[in-house]
Amino acid sequence: MSAPADYQLADDGKTLRFSGSLTLARLGQLPQRLDDLEASPNRIDLAPVERMDTVGAWLVHRIARDGDIAVEGANEDQAHLLEQVAAADQPLKIRPDTLPGFKRVLGHMGEAVARSGTTFIGLVGFFGAVMVTVWALLRNPGRIRWNAVIRQFEVVGVDALGIIGLMSFLIGIVIAQQGAIQLRQFGAEVFTINLVGRLDLRELGVLMTAIMVAGRSGSAFAAQLGSMKLAEEVDAMRTIGVAPMEALVIPRILAGVTMMPLLAFYSAMIGLIGGGLFCWLSLGIPPITFIARLREVVPITDLLQGLLKAPVFGLIIAVAGCFQGMQVEGNAEAVGLRTTAAVVQSIFLVIVLDAFFAVFFASIGWI
Repeated sequence: MSAPADYQLADDGKTLRFSGSLTLARLGQLPQRLDDLEASPNRIDLAPVERMDTVGAWLVHRIARDGDIAVEGANEDQAHLLEQVAAADQPLKIRPDTLPGFKRVLGHMGEAVARSGTTFIGLVGFFGAVMVTVWALLRNPGRIRWNAVIRQFEVVGVDALGIIGLMSFLIGIVIAQQGAIQLRQFGAEVFTINLVGRLDLRELGVLMTAIMVAGRSGSAFAAQLGSMKLAEEVDAMRTIGVAPMEALVIPRILAGVTMMPLLAFYSAMIGLIGGGLFCWLSLGIPPITFIARLREVVPITDLLQGLLKAPVFGLIIAVAGCFQGMQVEGNAEAVGLRTTAAVVQSIFLVIVLDAFFAVFFASIGWI
């Protein structure tokens, strides 16, 4: 067993010479004795020291730091340990520095912009990976997992009919009611049919459906894939030779692209039924008149606009949901954060794309 730590003063008290083992188990009362030391040495000699751990190195470093004393006689390992302890001896902030409000806001804005740019680049890269996988599946259709695709059709489409139908029916009534209130001032309640028909078929049918699908299915995609990432099921699939893009991502994207036009058309029809019911009960416009008026004032291009936008919206929602789900790592909190990000990004991109579509259709005369 090594000797306990000790010290002695040499050269008339100018040299503090340590001996024995400067380790936690062998220090004993040495720190207290050093605190009571009245001499003021100008050098520390570690040559007789047999062993030294981090606690002993900190003891030596503290004495050398407080008295500005040179340390001599340390072997290579001891010198390296003293260097590491000295490097770690930095003041710690109890709380971060308080920045002026303007700088703090600018910092948050910069972080948000940088995070948005990183997310956008990752989303584009993920979309590229999806396209590569789609091309590989088109060249070899036998690898498509049709059971998974049909299951996602049910989850995204069939299971959503109830909530989307209820939402669309109520929105159709609200549009008709609010439009009728304003048009009544001019004695033009009949134009409520124009308002309901064009809004439902062109904009609200597909837009509200996309928002509902983003909140319902996009969040589910992110949560499901994120949970599988945390459970290392995705890594296990790669280990056994199953491509996660083919087994998990592509079925969800196919379901989103395929079911969105059907759901948008269904939503528009239910919205028209709700608006027509209000016109019949409150404005006295019978269903036959409502339908005849719709055929006169609503061009087929309004329906085409909704049906053309729907698959693009479905693609955006599915890609954003799957991308965020595949980015989950760390702990369960990341699943919630990524799920929220998937919904927010999906709705934001849907609205941005809807604005681009509106400008494009106006430029080609579909107004």
